[in-house]
Amino acid sequence: MKFILTLILGFAFGTVLLATQAFSWFRIQQMFRFESFHMYGVLFSAIATAAISLIIIKKFKVKSINGNPIEVTPKKLDLKANIIGGLLFGIGWGLTGACSAPLYILIGLHYKIGIALFLGAMVGVYLFGIFDSRKKNL
Repeated sequence: MKFILTLILGFAFGTVLLATQAFSWFRIQQMFRFESFHMYGVLFSAIATAAISLIIIKKFKVKSINGNPIEVTPKKLDLKANIIGGLLFGIGWGLTGACSAPLYILIGLHYKIGIALFLGAMVGVYLFGIFDSRKKNL
Protein backbone atom coordinates (compact mmCIF):
# COMPACT_ATOMS: atom_id res chain seq x y z
CA MET A 1 0.00 0.00 0.00
CA LYS A 2 2.85 2.39 0.85
CA PHE A 3 4.41 1.76 -2.56
CA ILE A 4 1.15 2.59 -4.35
CA LEU A 5 0.71 5.78 -2.31
CA THR A 6 4.30 6.79 -3.05
CA LEU A 7 3.77 6.09 -6.76
CA ILE A 8 0.56 8.13 -6.86
CA LEU A 9 2.19 11.07 -5.05
CA GLY A 10 5.20 10.87 -7.39
CA PHE A 11 2.96 10.97 -10.46
CA ALA A 12 1.01 13.88 -8.97
CA PHE A 13 4.24 15.80 -8.29
CA GLY A 14 5.49 15.07 -11.82
CA THR A 15 2.17 16.25 -13.24
CA VAL A 16 2.50 19.53 -11.32
CA LEU A 17 6.06 19.98 -12.61
CA LEU A 18 4.89 19.33 -16.17
CA ALA A 19 1.89 21.65 -15.85
CA THR A 20 4.00 24.49 -14.43
CA GLN A 21 6.76 23.93 -17.01
CA ALA A 22 9.28 23.66 -14.14
CA PHE A 23 11.37 21.29 -16.29
CA SER A 24 11.71 23.78 -19.15
CA TRP A 25 15.21 25.19 -19.65
CA PHE A 26 13.56 28.20 -21.29
CA ARG A 27 11.52 28.99 -18.15
CA ILE A 28 14.59 28.47 -15.95
CA GLN A 29 16.66 30.72 -18.21
CA GLN A 30 13.96 33.40 -18.00
CA MET A 31 14.12 33.17 -14.22
CA PHE A 32 17.90 33.58 -14.04
CA ARG A 33 17.70 36.55 -16.42
CA PHE A 34 14.87 38.11 -14.37
CA GLU A 35 12.69 38.19 -17.51
CA SER A 36 9.68 36.39 -16.05
CA PHE A 37 8.05 35.84 -12.67
CA HIS A 38 6.79 32.39 -13.73
CA MET A 39 9.41 30.22 -12.01
CA TYR A 40 9.61 32.50 -8.98
CA GLY A 41 5.86 32.01 -8.61
CA VAL A 42 6.31 28.22 -8.76
CA LEU A 43 9.15 28.32 -6.21
CA PHE A 44 7.41 30.73 -3.82
CA SER A 45 4.19 28.70 -3.94
CA ALA A 46 6.23 25.59 -3.07
CA ILE A 47 7.78 27.42 -0.10
CA ALA A 48 4.35 28.60 1.05
CA THR A 49 2.92 25.07 0.71
CA ALA A 50 5.82 23.63 2.74
CA ALA A 51 5.45 26.28 5.44
CA ILE A 52 1.70 25.70 5.78
CA SER A 53 2.24 21.92 5.80
CA LEU A 54 4.83 22.21 8.59
CA ILE A 55 2.49 24.38 10.65
CA ILE A 56 -0.30 21.80 10.25
CA ILE A 57 2.06 18.90 11.08
CA LYS A 58 3.26 20.62 14.25
CA LYS A 59 -0.11 21.96 15.39
CA PHE A 60 -2.08 18.74 14.90
CA LYS A 61 0.81 16.37 15.72
CA VAL A 62 0.32 14.52 12.43
CA LYS A 63 1.86 11.04 12.34
CA SER A 64 3.78 9.40 9.51
CA ILE A 65 2.35 6.65 7.35
CA ASN A 66 3.93 4.19 9.81
CA GLY A 67 2.12 5.80 12.75
CA ASN A 68 5.26 7.42 14.18
CA PRO A 69 5.20 11.05 15.26
CA ILE A 70 6.79 13.43 12.76
CA GLU A 71 9.59 15.37 14.40
CA VAL A 72 11.02 18.43 12.69
CA THR A 73 14.43 19.16 14.16
CA PRO A 74 16.16 22.39 13.20
CA LYS A 75 19.43 21.98 11.34
CA LYS A 76 22.60 23.59 12.56
CA LEU A 77 23.53 26.52 10.31
CA ASP A 78 26.75 25.82 8.41
CA LEU A 79 27.14 29.01 6.40
CA LYS A 80 30.26 27.91 4.49
CA ALA A 81 28.69 24.60 3.39
CA ASN A 82 25.39 26.34 2.48
CA ILE A 83 27.15 28.96 0.35
CA ILE A 84 29.40 26.46 -1.44
CA GLY A 85 26.57 23.97 -1.95
CA GLY A 86 24.18 26.68 -3.12
CA LEU A 87 26.72 28.05 -5.58
CA LEU A 88 27.47 24.59 -7.01
CA PHE A 89 23.77 23.78 -7.29
CA GLY A 90 22.96 27.16 -8.83
CA ILE A 91 25.82 26.96 -11.34
CA GLY A 92 24.75 23.47 -12.38
CA TRP A 93 21.14 24.58 -12.59
CA GLY A 94 22.03 27.64 -14.66
CA LEU A 95 24.36 25.76 -17.03
CA THR A 96 22.12 22.78 -17.65
CA GLY A 97 18.72 24.36 -17.20
CA ALA A 98 17.55 21.60 -14.89
CA CYS A 99 17.43 20.96 -11.17
CA SER A 100 17.11 17.56 -9.57
CA ALA A 101 13.30 17.34 -9.41
CA PRO A 102 12.52 17.27 -13.16
CA LEU A 103 15.37 14.93 -14.18
CA TYR A 104 12.99 12.01 -14.52
CA ILE A 105 10.60 14.17 -16.55
CA LEU A 106 13.42 15.04 -18.96
CA ILE A 107 14.29 11.35 -19.27
CA GLY A 108 10.61 10.43 -19.70
CA LEU A 109 10.21 13.04 -22.43
CA HIS A 110 13.24 11.51 -24.20
CA TYR A 111 15.42 14.60 -23.83
CA LYS A 112 18.95 13.29 -24.29
CA ILE A 113 20.28 15.82 -21.81
CA GLY A 114 18.19 14.11 -19.11
CA ILE A 115 20.49 11.07 -19.03
CA ALA A 116 23.61 13.25 -18.81
CA LEU A 117 22.07 15.31 -16.01
CA PHE A 118 20.99 12.17 -14.16
CA LEU A 119 24.52 10.74 -14.37
CA GLY A 120 25.93 14.06 -13.20
CA ALA A 121 23.53 14.03 -10.25
CA MET A 122 24.65 10.51 -9.32
CA VAL A 123 28.31 11.58 -9.45
CA GLY A 124 27.41 14.52 -7.21
CA VAL A 125 25.70 12.23 -4.70
CA TYR A 126 28.72 9.92 -4.73
CA LEU A 127 31.14 12.82 -4.18
CA PHE A 128 28.96 14.18 -1.39
CA GLY A 129 29.13 10.79 0.31
CA ILE A 130 32.92 10.75 0.06
CA PHE A 131 33.40 14.31 1.34
CA ASP A 132 30.75 14.00 4.05
CA SER A 133 32.32 10.83 5.47
CA ARG A 134 35.75 12.48 5.44
CA LYS A 135 34.34 15.52 7.25
CA LYS A 136 32.95 13.28 10.01
CA ASN A 137 36.34 11.57 10.44
CA LEU A 138 38.17 14.88 11.02
